[in-house]
Amino acid sequence: MRATVNGSTASLDEVTAHTNALDWLRDQGLTGAKEGCAEGECGACSVLVARPDADGSTTWTAINACLIPALSLEEQTVITAEGLGEPGDLHPVQQEMAVRGGSQCGYCTPGFVCSMAAEYYRKDRVPASDAGSEADEHGAHECGPNGFDLHALSGNLCRCTGYRPIRDAAYALGIPEDTDELVQQHSQPAPAPAHTDVTVAGARYVRPQSLAEAIDLLASDDQAQLVAGSTDWGVAANLMMSRATTLVAIDRLAELRDLTEDETGFTIGAALTLSEIERRLAGRIPLLDKLFPQFASRLIRNGGTFGGNLGTGSPIGDSPPALLALEASLLLAGPDGERSVPLAEYFTGYRQSVREKAEIIKAVVIPKPLAAHTAFHKIAKRRFDDISSVAVGLAIDLSDGVVSRARIGLGGVAATPLRATAAEAVLEGRPWTAGTVREAAAALADAGTPMSDHRASSAYRTAMLRTALHKFYVETTSVQEVSA
Repeated sequence: MRATVNGSTASLDEVTAHTNALDWLRDQGLTGAKEGCAEGECGACSVLVARPDADGSTTWTAINACLIPALSLEEQTVITAEGLGEPGDLHPVQQEMAVRGGSQCGYCTPGFVCSMAAEYYRKDRVPASDAGSEADEHGAHECGPNGFDLHALSGNLCRCTGYRPIRDAAYALGIPEDTDELVQQHSQPAPAPAHTDVTVAGARYVRPQSLAEAIDLLASDDQAQLVAGSTDWGVAANLMMSRATTLVAIDRLAELRDLTEDETGFTIGAALTLSEIERRLAGRIPLLDKLFPQFASRLIRNGGTFGGNLGTGSPIGDSPPALLALEASLLLAGPDGERSVPLAEYFTGYRQSVREKAEIIKAVVIPKPLAAHTAFHKIAKRRFDDISSVAVGLAIDLSDGVVSRARIGLGGVAATPLRATAAEAVLEGRPWTAGTVREAAAALADAGTPMSDHRASSAYRTAMLRTALHKFYVETTSVQEVSA
């Protein structure tokens, strides 16, 4: 068993199922990447991996090495900060970080360099002057004049230098030359997933070749744990010493990685990463376009999936409120075949759902027509990379100023994500006015059973529910006034 790291072969023999990629890389003497938090929050462990683009070619993707199992890298290609450049021959990203004072203590620097390099090599990155009006719209995402999207660094923390020199380094980067070795690999097929099946020290790691094989594994082993991007399981393994006897990796299963659109709606594979979904949709579902920038960080979105976010059953997952507002349903695959479950009926209790033990979320289905007016409001202590205190997904249609359809999804206010059906009922069939919104906001404030914890008090959560609808009303009426 092996992987390619910085152009050389590295052995994965005798690596356990629960050894993360960061620890394995450091055991190889590649100590640039660091463990700062062990939960994917600081980005000090960031490395580059070769991942498939929609057409099968290679795209360089930054990931949190502290979260993924090292065995998931079998037959894959990895670049660490040491592989980008070396003393006397720095990579352009390293050079700009050095000359612009982007590094002080240096602990976080290799992670920043790898995340910055992933954006440096983004295939569709072009200077703002070459992108026209599209680049101007993307300016809301904080793009520099060179097309560098600062969201690429949203998962990297610096505790001593300050971010301005790091931003200056990012904005000073040019477009890589065609002769750059990593650019040349763009046109090459990305490494295919290996059919890994290894047991070391009593723990088994399996990468099945098909969905049917994955389902059989779950049906035959009560202790089997599904892993995809490992953005949830990796935290449990690092901080709570969670040790499943069998890990079943489904992140590269072809049956879980389709994204299709037809006249009835969108079908989004459960193992596509959030970054992949964002790129492939290209704004075709506006509510998801509003969700993505607020969902953790780019590093997390490069690994995290809808399947994982919904599979954990967490009441504070970011995607359920938006997907509930979109009236999404889930396609579940199990030993008895496939079945469709409306997301509004999927959650049954705290981290519990109707999904059976041997079932796998195959896809998220979002029906058409999409609502004309949507919003995603996330209330959290930090702008990026934080857990929400309250999250609200909103979607309404108006006909001659009257609400013809209203869907509101909530997170963080009950043991499960839920639909605010009482507030929806107040809105539907009523004029979209401040008076109607006040009445619906009162009903929305009564939704769920908000609790007090270290993130927010029950009273604050209730106030934020009420405020969300008022804010949405202002947003939609302002858009209508501008359009008129």
